[in-house]
Amino acid sequence: MTVVVPCYNYGRYLPIAVGSVLEQIGVDVDVIIIDDASPDGSGAVARELAGTDDRVRAILHQSNRGHIATYNEGLMQAEGDYVALLSADDALPPGALARSTALLETHPSVGLVYGHPLTFEDDLPSTITSVRNWTVWPGEEWIAGRCRTGRNCIVNPEVLMRTSVQHAIGGYDPKLPHSGDFEMWLRTAAVSDIGRVNGSTQGLYRIHASSMQRTTYAGHATDLQGRLDAFEKLLVGPDARVPGGAALFATAKHALAEAALDYARSACAHGRVDREPIDEYLAFAARLAPSVSESRKWRAITRRASADPRSVAHGLEPRARRLAEDLRWRLRWRRWRWTGV
Repeated sequence: MTVVVPCYNYGRYLPIAVGSVLEQIGVDVDVIIIDDASPDGSGAVARELAGTDDRVRAILHQSNRGHIATYNEGLMQAEGDYVALLSADDALPPGALARSTALLETHPSVGLVYGHPLTFEDDLPSTITSVRNWTVWPGEEWIAGRCRTGRNCIVNPEVLMRTSVQHAIGGYDPKLPHSGDFEMWLRTAAVSDIGRVNGSTQGLYRIHASSMQRTTYAGHATDLQGRLDAFEKLLVGPDARVPGGAALFATAKHALAEAALDYARSACAHGRVDREPIDEYLAFAARLAPSVSESRKWRAITRRASADPRSVAHGLEPRARRLAEDLRWRLRWRRWRWTGV
C-alpha cells in the first residue's frame, strides 16, 4: 500500500510521521513524501529519509503549488492496493494499517475505512490496539447519515482507501479548499460502501498553533460554509450522483442551520459573544432554514446575545445553563467516539 505524506514547513515533524508508517506491522508499505517548496528545510529532511530507506520516495517542488495540488499529485501516483494521505504533522498508531486492511480485504464492497483518531500535541500518546468489531454501511446510508447530522465525522489520518476507488473518483476539488476532505468522503460513499474499525485507535492528529486545520471559534463559520459547499456539490451540483439528492440536500441544510445555532448557543453559554460571530451564525441558519428564526432556540440565543455584554463576556451566565451546554457536546462526542458518526 502507498502512504502519501504531503509536507509544507513541517520538516520538524516529518521523521515522526514517516517513521510511524514504516513501523507498521503486517503490511507492505511505500511512502511518497511531497515537499511543496517549504522554506524551512523540509526538502532536505525528505531527501534524508528517502536516502535511508528504499521504501521512501521524495518529490520536491521547486515552487509552491498549494495543498490541493500536492495532495492530488501524490494520490494519483499511488501504486499499492490501498492508499492513505497522512499530513506530515500527524502520525499512524501501531497496527492501524493492518487493522484497516483486514476490513477492506474481508469486505470488497468497502472503498474507505476509518476509525477513531486521537489528538496530541508533542509526544505520541499511548493507543488502543484491540478491535471491538467492525461497522459497514451501504454508501447511500452513510451519506444520508451525514445529511441528518450535517457533520463531518472523519478527521483524516485515520482513513485508508482502496486505490482503485480513489483513482476512479478522482482527487480533491480545488474549489473546496476548506472542505475537500469531507467532499471526498461523500464522493467515495456515492460509489462504494464505508467501513469503520471500532475500538482501536486508527489515527493520530496533532494539534499545534501552525496547523492548517487548527479550529478556532472564528473558524466555525468558514467550516459551516465549507460543509454546505461539499453537500451541494455532491447532491445537487452539475455532477450530482446520489438518488434523491435534492431531498437529502434539504435535510443537510436544516442540519447545518441547527449546527450554526448550536455554535451560537454555546458561545452565549460560555461568555464568548465577544469572540464569536453570533450574527453570522444566525444569518447562516436563517438563510438555510428560515423557519429556525421562529424556534425557541433562536429566541433564547438572540435574547442572551443582546444581554449586558459585561455579564456575558465574563461568563456570568447561570451555571446550570453552561453545564447543560457542556453535557450536550459531551454526549455528542461520546456517540462519535463509540459509533464513528
